[in-house]
Amino acid sequence: MYDPVQLRTFLTVAQTLSFTQAAGRLGIRQSTVSQHVRRLEEATGRPLFTRDTHSVELTEDGEALLGFARTILEAHERAAAFFAGTRLRGRLRFGASEDFVLTRLPEILEGFRHEHPEVDLELSVELSGTLHERLDAGRLDLVLAKRRGPEDERGRLVWRDRMVWIGAEGLRVDPERPVPLIVFPPPGITRARALEVLEREGRAWRIACTSGSLSGLIAAARAGLGVMAHTRGLIPPGLVRIGGLPELGPVEFALLQGRRPTAAAGALAAAVLAGGDRLSRPA
Repeated sequence: MYDPVQLRTFLTVAQTLSFTQAAGRLGIRQSTVSQHVRRLEEATGRPLFTRDTHSVELTEDGEALLGFARTILEAHERAAAFFAGTRLRGRLRFGASEDFVLTRLPEILEGFRHEHPEVDLELSVELSGTLHERLDAGRLDLVLAKRRGPEDERGRLVWRDRMVWIGAEGLRVDPERPVPLIVFPPPGITRARALEVLEREGRAWRIACTSGSLSGLIAAARAGLGVMAHTRGLIPPGLVRIGGLPELGPVEFALLQGRRPTAAAGALAAAVLAGGDRLSRPA
């Protein structure tokens, strides 16, 4: 028997790769998070994470438990919703960043629509910077997007990763020439990060391609036009990490609700948080 509370803690650690961040998101002590994970490891008889003072990573058995944990928690939520007898209604304006176009976010949205058929869900896929602006202007109810930087702690952390440089296999960046960049237009957060780190290191750069769609950037990168900054866990097929460039640092994805939180927005936020591990894997 696996305790749903412990499974939810396990999923949160898997999504944030941090016992401290998981504790903050769940509103419990870090020692409690460690206790929940330890009890799950005792129940399974397998180590679920490898951890040291600097990093936390899932083991193979931890990866295997992800699917089981999500299935168990989804069953609990369906049962709770059924016996609560409440049906959500109304319009929900949800914005997701371009990063999630090729992930399993559609599976999460499909499950939400199945559970709440009377909610009129409107999806907007935009750059993270644009989504922040639209949320602040009251034109969206819920946003799943990159945080603007290390100092930005708004919203609920869904997933943390690192940003890396990627490009076509075999591409080499000449250190004597400007770095050819494939970027989103302003106010793209990834674009701003790429330019910032290159400027800080004194590396010359040029814009080789600009596109407002992720598919456009990927096509340009596969054609060998240049390099692009991208989330490490979501590298598209046909592209690989490119070395010899400055480190881009960590990236965090968060859920932010609008000025007037609604029950529908809260329900979708809970669904995204419960299925957050799906967002860190390409579809």
